[in-house]
Amino acid sequence: MRNRIWSGLLALLIGSGAWAKVIEQPVRFAGDLGGGVLYYDDAVAYPEAGVVVVHEWWGMNDYPRRRARQLAALGYPAFAVDMYGHGKVAEHAADAKAFMEAALKEPELMQQRFEQARQALATQGRVPRARQFAVGYCFGGAVVLNQARSGADLAGVASFHGSLAAPGPTPTGVVKARILVATGGADPMVPAQQVADFVKEMSEAGARFELMSFPGVKHGFTNPAATASGEANGLPLAYDEQADEQSWEALLRFLATR
Repeated sequence: MRNRIWSGLLALLIGSGAWAKVIEQPVRFAGDLGGGVLYYDDAVAYPEAGVVVVHEWWGMNDYPRRRARQLAALGYPAFAVDMYGHGKVAEHAADAKAFMEAALKEPELMQQRFEQARQALATQGRVPRARQFAVGYCFGGAVVLNQARSGADLAGVASFHGSLAAPGPTPTGVVKARILVATGGADPMVPAQQVADFVKEMSEAGARFELMSFPGVKHGFTNPAATASGEANGLPLAYDEQADEQSWEALLRFLATR
């Protein structure tokens, strides 16, 4: 009931123009790296935290932008970064896979884009590095987890229906960021063994992490467009309102924790 009341109040705020205070600022990175969009509330002079938002394998479509805007409306400057670099957005799984694989073949460029997003969050969003978080969905979930695995000086990372497979061993003491993971219990793209391996990996690495697993929930559960995308592409994707609400509330608690 509380979630429904909050959703209703949020709808009223949107309809009344209360979101007009959120500024949307496109940012171009140096060179041929592409860019992203910074969202912030100019009335918040000293933000408590800020967030880099990394998109699903579909590319930087409206979904990561909407999430970044939601965070900015709550006082958290958020930078939606285009990890593909050139505005590539897919509707078909074959294109999404090709875009993702091309990006993964250039890890240095991906890292440069992520760092440029953090710099924009610090200089234009007024969020120091020590209070920066990273949130990723699907492909983006794996991106932010690997930032934590590499020892990035982020306050925390949160992965939603992202791959949990480790690219290699994670040494003890390397992970500095707190970690939040939300995954679907019926997601064949993130099977139970992968989840178990992740728990073992993080435990042995001495990482501070929280895992949320939603029984019967499939891949893409936070994205309202997931069900239609899954049906169109023959993929096990489905939106789940309850899992979406609960994982979003967990994220807000995560951001507020010192």
